[in-house]
Amino acid sequence: MATAELNGAAIKDFPSFHAECAAAFGFPDGYASTMDAWVDCLSYLRDEDGMTKFRLKGGEVLEIVVKDAAAMRAAAPDILEELTYCVGGINERYEDYGEKPALKLTLR
Repeated sequence: MATAELNGAAIKDFPSFHAECAAAFGFPDGYASTMDAWVDCLSYLRDEDGMTKFRLKGGEVLEIVVKDAAAMRAAAPDILEELTYCVGGINERYEDYGEKPALKLTLR
């Protein structure tokens, strides 16, 4: 299983969240640092669009591990909630296209 790790202790606001994600996922240089752009980039994990450094095969899952999730929960609970919501939405999008979910969120 492919894994992307986010440092929850470094996430204090949306700019720090998007900086962590851009590095962890390998988003393209023109990444807009918005949740809409985040969702768009992770909606193409099984395509050849180059939206992330990950290229999943059919049925493969990308595990997003948030290390020190308690620190993130304390400093930015709204971002953690948005992250959880967006992962669920992206997985629904994959299912709508007849594919298995592509993301797994793990809080440590």
